Amino acid sequence: MCKISCLLFCFIATLFSFSQTEKEYNNGHGGKIKLPLGDLSFADKLISFVPGKPAPMELNANPKDAVGLPDFNEQQVTGFVSLGIGGELVLAFTNNALVNIDGPDLYIFEVGRYIEETILYVSKNGKNWKNVGKIGGGNALVDIGDSTAPGEIFSYIKLQDAKTSAKNGDRVWPGADIDAVAAIGSAKQLSLNSLYLFNTNESKIKPEAKKDLDAIIKELKENPVFNIVIEGHTDSIGNKMANKKLSENRALSIKTFFVNALPEFKTRIKTQGYADEIPVATNSTQEGREKNRRVEVFFIPVKK
Repeated sequence: MCKISCLLFCFIATLFSFSQTEKEYNNGHGGKIKLPLGDLSFADKLISFVPGKPAPMELNANPKDAVGLPDFNEQQVTGFVSLGIGGELVLAFTNNALVNIDGPDLYIFEVGRYIEETILYVSKNGKNWKNVGKIGGGNALVDIGDSTAPGEIFSYIKLQDAKTSAKNGDRVWPGADIDAVAAIGSAKQLSLNSLYLFNTNESKIKPEAKKDLDAIIKELKENPVFNIVIEGHTDSIGNKMANKKLSENRALSIKTFFVNALPEFKTRIKTQGYADEIPVATNSTQEGREKNRRVEVFFIPVKK
């Protein structure tokens, strides 16, 4: 239990140990783009890559070049991945998340001289996808609002080359050339282990967990610049409806704890329970089930 507590406290400290402020980035075409959460805004994990046909040249076939900050090098022609004709790239946001806000939500750093369109999908769990639609080539500001609900949160994005370069004759770098992907509608993300927070099948917060939750409250008092979304999750063991209710109640317990200390946040905190709908690991092992039993807290910057 001490190990879980220490890990949780370190995670909380990491979340708030630095001030992540708006920052400008080169867009690869001589312009700039501002991102509210700075370096935290970028998709930071590669999930999968299926190169198209024809496939990209080896120098630009590493999908990890699309992870993290933009690093396109025009002189060496490196720092990006070419999808290939019809290729598909899936990335995840792990310490942040994509949020549907008013206006543009996502920025695609697409480099190169050709205009190569992609089809964008977003997902909460990396399995069930929402088709946002076709987006233009070049650097693209994307509003996901027509395909998603206001305030809806996603952790995965999928880019599928729309086969535009098959028509424009680009045989050296076939398919869209992706340097980076960043969330403009971005939220800091904190995942809390339910084993530490609650007893089995209960939603009452354990006394030993309160000190770490107090650390979050302390930071919110000093930096009250966030709206909050709290999501409860369970594993797949047991009754589906019972797990749904349990996940909802656990999210509500965390909200109540926050609101008791910060009454001004009462209307700024939303909760949702998902039961086992959004697993982050397999439910076939004890370790995986433990990871899935969690409460996720998203801190969404308030627009200035």
